[in-house]
Amino acid sequence: MKKYLLLMILPVFFMASCAPAEKENPFFSEYETPFGVPPFDEIENEHFEPAILEGIKKQSEEVQTIILNPEAPTFENTIAALDYSGEMLGNVLRVFYNFNSSLTSPEIQQIAQEMSPKLSEHSDNIRLNMDLFHRVQAVHDQKEELDLNPEQMRLLEETYKGFVRSGADLPAVKQERLREINTELSSLTLQFGQNVLGETNAFKMVVDNEEDLAGLPESSIEDATERAAMEDMEGKWVFTLHNPSVMPFLYNADNRGLRKKMQQAYINRGNNDNEFNNREILAKIANLRLERSRLMGYDTYADFSLENTMAGDVETVMNFVDEVWDPAIALAREEARELQAMIYEEGHDFTLEQWDWRYYAEKVRREKYDLDEQEIRQYFELNTVRDGIFMIVDKLWGLQFVERLDVPKYHEDVQVFEVLEADGSHIGILYMDFHPRDSKRGGAWMSSYRSQRVDQDGKFVHPVITIVCNFSPPSATRPSLLTYDEMTTFFHEFGHALHGLLSDVHYPSLAGTSVTRDFVELPSQIMENWANEPEVMETFALHYETGEAMPESLMDRIVESAHFNQGFATVEFLMSTYLDMEYHTTTEPFDEDMLYDAADIVEESTIRKKGMIPEIHFRHASTHFNHIFSGGYSAGYYSYLWSGLLDADAYEAFRETGNVYDRETAKSFRENILERGNTKDAMEMYVDFRGREPVIEPLLRQRGLAVDPVKKDPVPFDVEPVID
Repeated sequence: MKKYLLLMILPVFFMASCAPAEKENPFFSEYETPFGVPPFDEIENEHFEPAILEGIKKQSEEVQTIILNPEAPTFENTIAALDYSGEMLGNVLRVFYNFNSSLTSPEIQQIAQEMSPKLSEHSDNIRLNMDLFHRVQAVHDQKEELDLNPEQMRLLEETYKGFVRSGADLPAVKQERLREINTELSSLTLQFGQNVLGETNAFKMVVDNEEDLAGLPESSIEDATERAAMEDMEGKWVFTLHNPSVMPFLYNADNRGLRKKMQQAYINRGNNDNEFNNREILAKIANLRLERSRLMGYDTYADFSLENTMAGDVETVMNFVDEVWDPAIALAREEARELQAMIYEEGHDFTLEQWDWRYYAEKVRREKYDLDEQEIRQYFELNTVRDGIFMIVDKLWGLQFVERLDVPKYHEDVQVFEVLEADGSHIGILYMDFHPRDSKRGGAWMSSYRSQRVDQDGKFVHPVITIVCNFSPPSATRPSLLTYDEMTTFFHEFGHALHGLLSDVHYPSLAGTSVTRDFVELPSQIMENWANEPEVMETFALHYETGEAMPESLMDRIVESAHFNQGFATVEFLMSTYLDMEYHTTTEPFDEDMLYDAADIVEESTIRKKGMIPEIHFRHASTHFNHIFSGGYSAGYYSYLWSGLLDADAYEAFRETGNVYDRETAKSFRENILERGNTKDAMEMYVDFRGREPVIEPLLRQRGLAVDPVKKDPVPFDVEPVID
């Protein structure tokens, strides 16, 4: 999956001592750069701490001004003023959090650890400030008498609800404990993610026998050769746990013992007896979330978290996931039998294991469909795919992309584009950071350096958006050639970028991707549908050397194979969904002497309850499950599938017109979904676009778990192309 940055910290009274403002600190003055992007060429690590502390101080003063306002509370002097507060702090944190994910270092990680409790305290001082809450409550109590437009009413409701869900109406003794929990959680979740990155970077499998490279594509061998040279190991080959290295190895390496070594290292990140161990950390996180939820009056953390989603409650989520699980596990069992049969046909007598599945699935796929991932990659050169995406959104919405070489960027690999409307008017700036490095966490995500809004002077503020990926890098002899999954991931993240870029709302906290977790993946996942359309693919699937379009026969075989191995993919995903819910529907905390073993207990319970087949592992196991222990998907990993329900049904609206580029449908999707941010209830926005609530049949067809009674022909889909 993919990670979204929480950019809005609500205000409160908090007086912080901070170092004197340094004149050379770029965060202390307005950015004098093209389009007002952050001056990356001027920012040094030493600038972050004083700027964060100054930002906390400024927002605290802004909040105090709201509290001490002698006038009666109104929407403008309380709700809107609160939403606009903290601009400097937001500017600093957007850069800092993005750096901590995509350009981190021991120094940045140390700053993050030191600032995390201060930021948690600042946030609590805002959310738990009774004088501030009473002003918010006073406006909320008179909402029916106020002449508010729909967006203002939404902001009022979301602000009031945010205070209540943060504990503003709890008694003082419970608030004090809530502060302690929040501070501890802020540090633990940060440490969890840093450990996963540390373990990923620490692992290196060195191959010194050329025979052990059998089966690997030339591109993987070349990358391993270059990595070895970087490590001063000329004449050897180095493989890592970064996706462009580990995944081709698991799919292609003939050496079963080395496949096992790689697969076990991959699934055991954060689970080894070293400084990166996450076992006790994750159990403490789960315990603290449960305690916090109980303080708030909920039985479980999932009850608390899901109350604020489209799904609404645990029962709805579990019923929905179970509806997909039954056909998925049945299909996975059939796939396992097919792979085992191939093992026997080759003359082997071993039983299919987790480190064998991808390898033999790739063999079966080649045999059935005559498909070779390395052949397919020849047609997905990174920049050509990028231009294909640009072409698609031009046809849908008339958007134009102009590369800007005059805009500061934080790393030499980054590409920067100005995004324009069809009439040439400015929309925003898009950064794209494509390749893995040790300073970048795994996976792919979208974030922002500036969110869209209308400022207090009535000026429209254009967004600055970034998408960050870990795609196969170029080598000395070839450009970056994407796998099929990487190509769809690019489309996925670009959909998130459009959600941020096309936002057209007034208030900062309602802009762009600031929607519920089970709605935010709709704009990203619907883009994957265009990636899989043959008539669309033929415009960007061009051979990187000859420029020739992908042969129709190859494209037909790709479409024909769309549902191959989908039992595995769906079960792997759903098991992590069940694992997430197992942690967050518990009603009892782990005892102190159980903390280290909690991961084993919960995983074994999840496997037993669902009848998981041993040949498949969790897509994300406990100790490296960044989504739920270090990201924003706790009790929410199901969201990818829920959004799949939405995107599959939404894409049908285009197909029903007979034209996947239908401009009227695209216009409606933009106006009712992409532009609206969180200004309306998510289901209301969806109904505004579709004319009805979503139905599940398109999702089941796309997953190959049902057959279209009319077409009798499934269409390709991937619930979550990002492997974190």
